[in-house]
Amino acid sequence: MGEAKRRKQTGAPPPPPPKASSRKPLVIGVSVLVLAAIVLGVFFLTASPKPTSDALPVAAPNAEAFPAELDQYGVSVGAEDAPVVVREFADFQCPACGMFAEASKRLKQEYVEAGQVRFVYFDLPLRQHQNAFPAAQAARCAGDQGAYWKMHERLYDSQYEWSGSNDPIATFTRYGNDLGLEERRFRLCMTSELHREAVEESRRVAMRLQVTSTPTVLVDNIRLTRPGWGQLSALVKRELSSTNK
Repeated sequence: MGEAKRRKQTGAPPPPPPKASSRKPLVIGVSVLVLAAIVLGVFFLTASPKPTSDALPVAAPNAEAFPAELDQYGVSVGAEDAPVVVREFADFQCPACGMFAEASKRLKQEYVEAGQVRFVYFDLPLRQHQNAFPAAQAARCAGDQGAYWKMHERLYDSQYEWSGSNDPIATFTRYGNDLGLEERRFRLCMTSELHREAVEESRRVAMRLQVTSTPTVLVDNIRLTRPGWGQLSALVKRELSSTNK
């Protein structure tokens, strides 16, 4: 007897269709693994090793001191006679630099303002980032009105917004307005590329020192291997301790 005829005679309901195998547990499992990887990555970058840890980087054998005369090509903040100098070579459009920006901000709050560290920021706009160069100019144009570091932080905080912009000057001008800058002066600075040569000079310093990746961070003449607050703060503490001996 056919199945359809049997159901008609007996009134039995048709068997339920086979359930498709659910992929939901797989998706949840992958999501958990991704989240765990992100958490571990953040911990890896922010956890502070002990200043005495052997895992911290040291200066290369026979390494020379950083040529301090080159600091004039970067933008610095902090006491000229601070015992430790932290230098960063960065690109405003670089995502990894955006992540490190929180560490440099904390450095300024905890060590620069206390007179223990001087921080020098060198522009190293990478060729593949179309808006990195105008962003560097925007920070320096804001600096003409006493707002370099405010614009510096705004650029990193809003990196996702302007990175793909076809009119970065308009976006940066809006940021300047938010910071209370004189719009006409700021826009003229940008359109005339007043600080192009200064940014190029900063980039040439990086090339001279064979710095090609961003962010490259130095504590005195010691290069961070894991740019983030954890390693940065531990190295700063170690260097401050050594200068006090």
